[in-house]
Amino acid sequence: MNDSLSLAKQLLSEQSITPDDKNCQKIIAERLQKIGFTIEEMHFGQTKNIWARLGNTAPVVCFAGHTDVVPTGDVSQWTFDPFTPTEHNGKLYARGTADMKTAIACFVTACERFVAQNPDFSGSLALLITSDEEGDAHDGTTKVVNVLKQRGELIDYCIVGEPTAVHVLGDTLKNGRRGSLSGSLTVQGKQGHIAYPHLAHNPIHAAAPALAELAATDWDTGNAYFPATSFQISNINGGTGATNVIPATVNVKFNFRFSTEQTEDSLKQRVHAILDKYGLTYDLVWSLSGNPFLTEAGKLTAVAQQAIGEICGVQTELSTTGGTSDGRFIKAIARELIELGFVNATIHQIDEHISLDDIPKLSAVYEKMMIELLK
Repeated sequence: MNDSLSLAKQLLSEQSITPDDKNCQKIIAERLQKIGFTIEEMHFGQTKNIWARLGNTAPVVCFAGHTDVVPTGDVSQWTFDPFTPTEHNGKLYARGTADMKTAIACFVTACERFVAQNPDFSGSLALLITSDEEGDAHDGTTKVVNVLKQRGELIDYCIVGEPTAVHVLGDTLKNGRRGSLSGSLTVQGKQGHIAYPHLAHNPIHAAAPALAELAATDWDTGNAYFPATSFQISNINGGTGATNVIPATVNVKFNFRFSTEQTEDSLKQRVHAILDKYGLTYDLVWSLSGNPFLTEAGKLTAVAQQAIGEICGVQTELSTTGGTSDGRFIKAIARELIELGFVNATIHQIDEHISLDDIPKLSAVYEKMMIELLK
C-alpha cells in the first residue's frame, strides 16, 4: 500500500461529520511534525483548525483543505460502510474520498518526499486545515485567515484540494469561483376572502411582474474567465393553506451566482430598483456567502498545467464554475490561488469513491508543483 493511500484510509476511518474533526487533524499534525513543521492550533467554537508551516521566508506555498465531511445519508444504501474505506474494482469507497480527505493525504505525502529530497529548500510550505467547510463556515478558514492577515502572514501560492476534475484526474482546475448572494424577499399584501378581491390585496399578484422582470434580466455577459451572472428563484411561499383566502404576504427566496463583472452593491441596487418600480411594499434580507475571486492565468496555473500534463497526460482546462469554496476567504491573503483535486462525480453522494490509480498521481502532481514553485 502506498503512503498516500495508507494515510487516506486513516483519515477516512474517522467519522468526522461537520464540524466534528474527530482525530483527523491530530493524525495530520503528527505526520507533519516529524518532518519539521510547526503546528499552530486555531480552534474557534466547535471548529478545529490547524495552521502548519515549515520555513519562514517567501515564497509561501500553501495547501488548504477540510477534514469534515457531509452526512452519509441512509447507510443501508451504501455498498460498503461509509467510514470503512474499501478497495473494490480499482476504486476506493468511503465518505470523503473525493471531498476531500484523500487530497489532504496526497499533499502531506508530497511534502514528506519533497522535504526529504530538498532539506534546504528556500521558501516555506504551509497547510491550512479546517473542520467546518461543509457546515456554516463561520469558525474555520475565514477566522484563520483573519488571524494570519492581522499578523501580516501572506501566501504566495495556494492550492485548495477541492475535487475539480470532471471526467479524468487533471482535466479541470478552478482558478476562481463565482460569488454567491442570496435574498429573502417578503412582499406585503392584505388578507381577505378570495371571492372579495376588492377588499384585499394579493401580494402574489403584486410581486409577479417584478419577479418576471428579475428572472428575465441580463445582469451581464460574463468575461474571459466567468460565465454570465445568473439569478435563480429557489422558493416561493404564501397562503394559509386554504384555497379561499388571499394571503397577507408572500416570501420569495432567490440567489445570484455572480462574476467579477458585478459587486454585492451593484446587484442589490438593481434589484431594489426593479422592486420599487412596481410599487411593492416589501422587506428584503440579504445574505452574502462569498464574493467572486479570480487568479488570472500566470505562474501557478502554468506550473499546475505542466505538472498535470507530465504526470496525468491530459490538457487542463481553467474553470470558474461550480459552487463556493474556502478559496473565497483565502484569496484575501493569497497572491495566486487554484483548486485542484480528484474527480467530483460522486461527491456528497451514496458510494462516494475515487480511482485508486489517481491517488499516487495527485500526490506526484502536488510534489512536482512544490519543486517548480520553490526552486
